[in-house]
Amino acid sequence: MTTTADRILDSAQTLAQVRGYNGFSYADISAELSITKPSIHHHFPTKAALAEALIARYREQFAAARQQVDSDAMGARERLLGYAGLYAKVFADGGRLCLCGVFAADAESLPAPVRQATAEFFADQQRWVAGVLAEAGLPASRTGAAAQAYLAALEGALLLARAHGQPGSAAGLDRDVVRSVAATLLDALV
Repeated sequence: MTTTADRILDSAQTLAQVRGYNGFSYADISAELSITKPSIHHHFPTKAALAEALIARYREQFAAARQQVDSDAMGARERLLGYAGLYAKVFADGGRLCLCGVFAADAESLPAPVRQATAEFFADQQRWVAGVLAEAGLPASRTGAAAQAYLAALEGALLLARAHGQPGSAAGLDRDVVRSVAATLLDALV
């Protein structure tokens, strides 16, 4: 059973991933869900509180998806390509971008706790990617920077896919861009 809070989070996440933090308001959520703005404020008193809840849920979802990648893939390269598939899947869902990637683009206008939660999401991702790169044989002195490059490439690939149009356009370009960028960077790294 979906609660009102879950429905609000679902709506806000879609809006944020398509429009960014500053591109939606409680009025947008209210109109989409046919609920009052005071009802939204009851669950999430401020937009910052809503954004923090969104990021917490997104971190949990990404952690679970990474665990699935870990259990499905055999080698480090396959795991990293599977991880890239998570980004492609996000875009395939209506042209969305990574929630925290969108928030990072809005970092200067984010409340401090939202900016911190966004940074923590990326720290989680960087640790995981660096660990897998280390398993692939990349020297410890290079794993941190290589993980940052890999994440930057995936986030950039989503932007490139968006620049080419909606998901599924141009014969699946959205998935091809993300996976192609990931594979090309992995070839250079490991």
